[in-house]
Amino acid sequence: MIMTRNTGVRAGIGGLAFVLTLGALACGRPAPAVTVAIEAPLPVVETRWTTRSELFVEYPPLVEGETSRFAIHFTDLSTFEPLRAGRATVRLTGARDQEFTVDTPGRPGIFGVDVTPTQAGRYRLELVLDAPGLMDRHDLGEVTVLTAADAAALAVAEEPEDGSIPFLKEQQWTLDFATSPAERRTMGASLVLAAEIEPRTGGQVDVTTPVAGRLAGDLPARAVGSHVARGETLAEVIPHSGHGEDRPGLELDVAEARDALELARAERARVERLVEVGALPTRRQLEARVAEQTAEARVTAAAAHLSQLDSTRRGEGEGARDIRFVLRAPMSGVVAESDATPGASVEEGARLFRIVALDRVHVVGALPEAALSRVDELVGAELEVPGFAAPVPLDRLIAVGRVLDPDTRTVPIIYELRDPDRRLVIGQAVTLRVFVSAATEAVTVPESAIVDDAGQPVVFVQVAGERFERRAVELGNRESGLVQIVGDVVVGERVVVRGAPFIRLAALSPQVPAHGHAH
Repeated sequence: MIMTRNTGVRAGIGGLAFVLTLGALACGRPAPAVTVAIEAPLPVVETRWTTRSELFVEYPPLVEGETSRFAIHFTDLSTFEPLRAGRATVRLTGARDQEFTVDTPGRPGIFGVDVTPTQAGRYRLELVLDAPGLMDRHDLGEVTVLTAADAAALAVAEEPEDGSIPFLKEQQWTLDFATSPAERRTMGASLVLAAEIEPRTGGQVDVTTPVAGRLAGDLPARAVGSHVARGETLAEVIPHSGHGEDRPGLELDVAEARDALELARAERARVERLVEVGALPTRRQLEARVAEQTAEARVTAAAAHLSQLDSTRRGEGEGARDIRFVLRAPMSGVVAESDATPGASVEEGARLFRIVALDRVHVVGALPEAALSRVDELVGAELEVPGFAAPVPLDRLIAVGRVLDPDTRTVPIIYELRDPDRRLVIGQAVTLRVFVSAATEAVTVPESAIVDDAGQPVVFVQVAGERFERRAVELGNRESGLVQIVGDVVVGERVVVRGAPFIRLAALSPQVPAHGHAH
């Protein structure tokens, strides 16, 4: 748990006022009204963080028999939004245990609890939150309940000027705002390279047609971007007949084949009779049957050629399936290009599809000539993609080029990425961060916490619930969306990771925001 505390006495702020009316004894006319401020103690202001909630509370010093109004602000650290429902309890544990509870916030995130201690002394103060989906407890340590005499004797003190930047809870809750504790991490030095997603070696193939013909029209078209499995049918080609436009010639072939078949059948019948009476050897019967079967095959082939020519001339693309050439996917992947239109004519060797495998892809970066001396120090890499919440780790280095590009003065460095996110596409420009072996340990914050303030990198540290400090830092190694910093930031301090520019604007504003709390 992290805590901050601010106690003291506030001079001239939040005090009572009264009006004295002085009579003009001489003339009996009323005197002008005079307002006199009665000084009141500074409220106690404390901030606590757990892993689940942030507590920011303000309350006046506790006095025996008097009511102190606690303004309790609870923030859900999973969303950094105010608690809109739930119960807040103030516990005093000591000479006489007491609890003071409110069952609902008066305003989103703000619970007003009236605390009336019945006996002076030392107590342990706890604030307990019981909200839907969130239960938490904040221990504020020991507090003193004063007697009325002790309270009246409190010294008056001016509120110190600490130079911090005010930014109210009401502002934090209505903006895209979040904080995160600074951590100490070991991180290696890295190089940031421009890179591109490319197909892996052997992960791209063109599907071409082996014959000239017409694409079958009874198969669905394969759209670009559609996924196909290895062995899946992509298209079917009905080959050209090979006889041009000579339909009469094909009809003659069919007629001649049928006549030859009739002669073969008659010859077979004659030979069988002669074999039965022993006039011819059995071998002649076998030869006659073979000749008949050959004649039947010629009739079938001639008829098929004629039908194939008719299908080609009509442009139907629906020829018999036994004459089609089937094109299948040689690998699983996505259709990157498609030139296949059902029913269209294609030439032999024409490319119909380009398929790219997506089970593994290559991340190809451009390594500068000046960094070649550090190639032997490479220990890992990660991929940074705009829109991704976190970098993608890369675990396998495929190769580092040995031929320098004379124009860019770079060599390719290739990493493999398995099962890439569906949001990554071939040809996409990305950022490749490669790590070298040199590693250092330092305070680390998310990169989103860094703000460029007139050329100086700074972070804004939350020192209290509504108070922030600007801290100049120097940047170091980066990894997985984090950056090492050197400066006046210690481990555990909470830095603003979303909404830091709003704090910077608040620091530039000459006006202190009006407090909107329901005290």
